[in-house]
Amino acid sequence: MDTFSKAERSAVMARIRSANTEPEMIVRRLVHAMGHRYRLHRADLPGKPDLVFPKKRKVIFVHGCFWHQHGCKGSHQPKSNTAYWIPKLERNQRRDAEHLSNLRAMGWNCLILWDCELGKSSLSAKLSRFLG
Repeated sequence: MDTFSKAERSAVMARIRSANTEPEMIVRRLVHAMGHRYRLHRADLPGKPDLVFPKKRKVIFVHGCFWHQHGCKGSHQPKSNTAYWIPKLERNQRRDAEHLSNLRAMGWNCLILWDCELGKSSLSAKLSRFLG
């Protein structure tokens, strides 16, 4: 049973953004500080990648561990309304795999950064290796 009324739940869910999230902004600031320039959320690419490097044919997705079910502590399974949440999260995973497959078929190199990785010191090195 949900602890919020339908109107309260709607207000909570409406505040969840899909672009310009705090994890995405952390990655964008770091990549910019490294001297790389990028495009944002290109709608003509599968999945609208968060950062796009057209000349390098590389894209970065910044995924929330819960929404994309990473497998870490942050990707827990909801305990309420499971009939809704479990299929939704599974659809997210299938859609992510399809987007990655389509991008790779188009010749793009893809990197997924997870929310739980962003505080680690190895993030900068991972980005440097990926972007060259």
